[in-house]
Amino acid sequence: MKKQILVIAKCNKVEALRVGVGLTLLNDAVQIDVLGGIEDSPEIREQLEVVDFAEIPYALLDESASAYSRLAADVLRADVVYVI
Repeated sequence: MKKQILVIAKCNKVEALRVGVGLTLLNDAVQIDVLGGIEDSPEIREQLEVVDFAEIPYALLDESASAYSRLAADVLRADVVYVI
């Protein structure tokens, strides 16, 4: 049975993106929600390139109420949630 895995990038966003890509090896559906914006650094750009290549859906969520509603819906839909 295919699981829905949600990775929430909160504190260590580079590592969260890396983990999200690694979880695709399990053959489960992976989604990444980046909470609170993302800095523009070479490490982030590199990981986003890999995320795009792996065709992993991701969302950049700000601090708005609608973003938190989206995050809550994603958490409820997921079988497994990682907060990194």
